[in-house]
Amino acid sequence: MTSCTTCAYPSHTQFASPGLVGPIVSGEFDRARDPAWRESGAATVEDYARWCGHLCGATCLRMALGSDAPSLFELRDGALKFGAYTVDADGEIHGMIYAPAAEYVREALGVDARVHRELTTDGIGELLDAGRLVIASVHYAIRRPHEPAPGRGGHLVLVTARTPDGAGFHFHNPSGTDQATRTAELPVERFGEYFAGRGMSVGPGA
Repeated sequence: MTSCTTCAYPSHTQFASPGLVGPIVSGEFDRARDPAWRESGAATVEDYARWCGHLCGATCLRMALGSDAPSLFELRDGALKFGAYTVDADGEIHGMIYAPAAEYVREALGVDARVHRELTTDGIGELLDAGRLVIASVHYAIRRPHEPAPGRGGHLVLVTARTPDGAGFHFHNPSGTDQATRTAELPVERFGEYFAGRGMSVGPGA
């Protein structure tokens, strides 16, 4: 675990070896060969390899819960029981599904969680100002902010704070390929180019 010097929340990757995230997401390295797979809490390397690419949401939860959070695969198992992840008849994995994920966080983890099916970047800022963290749906290419955004949604990041000037968001990306993209900052307008307008917040209750 690495603690962020900006927001003090942990920085985790959904892959057990942070130094291998780049080669794994590019397809150059077989995730089944990740030497640190046991640190994920997976029972077998096969289970790890099958699931790790789908666990950006569980990784965001793990970061939001702080240093005492369960392991990544403990969170996966709990989320499965609540239906926040599902596996269809063809073996395809789906999730994280917001409504059952929020129920899981509230009932099993004792933390307030709310689903935001329609959320603006202004809304993210208001939630941050209220002391909440936002798990936001963005395009995975947000880890390449120097390139044009190819789309919105499909990946989850944890937005933890506004930038000091108030003009941007500080966020933790479970599939960031280096430290700069794991604990990152973007202007609000640029973040919005990747943002799908939905997410989930966790934190103090109303």
